[in-house]
Amino acid sequence: MFYSIHHTTQFRYGAQIRESTMELRMQPRSEGSGRCLSFDLNIAPRPRVFAYRDCWGNLVHAFDVPGFHQELEIKAMAIVENVPFESTPVAPQWSDLDAATSEEDFWDFLLPSKFARKTERLSTLMGEWEMVRRNDPLSLLNELSERIYQGFQYLPRSTRADSPIDEALEGRFGVCQDFTHIFIAAARQMGIPCRYVSGYLYHGDDSRDRSVAMATHAWPEAWLPGNGWMGFDPTNNIMTGERHIRTAVGRDYADVPPTRGVFKGRSTTELSVAVEVKEISAPSLESLAPAPPEMMPQAVSGVTAAVWPPPSTILQDEVSEQAQQQQQQVGTR
Repeated sequence: MFYSIHHTTQFRYGAQIRESTMELRMQPRSEGSGRCLSFDLNIAPRPRVFAYRDCWGNLVHAFDVPGFHQELEIKAMAIVENVPFESTPVAPQWSDLDAATSEEDFWDFLLPSKFARKTERLSTLMGEWEMVRRNDPLSLLNELSERIYQGFQYLPRSTRADSPIDEALEGRFGVCQDFTHIFIAAARQMGIPCRYVSGYLYHGDDSRDRSVAMATHAWPEAWLPGNGWMGFDPTNNIMTGERHIRTAVGRDYADVPPTRGVFKGRSTTELSVAVEVKEISAPSLESLAPAPPEMMPQAVSGVTAAVWPPPSTILQDEVSEQAQQQQQQVGTR
């Protein structure tokens, strides 16, 4: 399956700001059954953009707009191919899981993180659902996904990007970010490595997805022996498949926001986001703008390459953190 993605983010400021610095995690990952065939980034005002890999292997585009401006627009366009993954999952035993995850490679995804951590409300819910080690890890994770789907109402704008899981747990409502954090925290509490995935979901005409089409999406991945990283989508009660397009992975949302930045000045910020994912026919080679090399500083969309990292003194006074957590800010997932 081939998909085109158009992701537009606009920041409008109540007064002119002097400078803004930002990093983006918008380019789809090329791994497993998914490939990013082309990627194009257009930013206004036009900055110098450069790319690097973060510690989780995500491709990050970073830029700085040094002059006065009152609006910032970011347009990311990609063409991806997702190949159907035909494989029967293996149901490992708990002893196999413990033996395989005793190495330090999995510790980051077993320990609590900023948004995915044990709370009293989570422990109460897990007791209510009898979420303890039983049967096998795979069947328990499938049950956890279904429990979240059945037990929580999908309600856009009900939480914020920085909401702790207790807000969703108390009201039994939320969006995909909340459901993903609850899933991750519960899985880790049972000793299953779990990570956060940010990306997109293609909504076909006959899909029954709860999440909305004009938005980014999020889901958890758990690591199981014999399977590797497996994706679950508790928002829609499905396993991840060819409709899921992965952009970034991390311990939780704090590691993978599509946009994160700061600006100089005193101003209010208005944010708008629009996402469009379409199924397309196989593109011709001539129509593709090749995805740039992933490990080198580079120019994007004809913008002059810059040196990484930028000077550490770039933001010294009146620095304000922008409302970059767009997936929930606009309440459209």
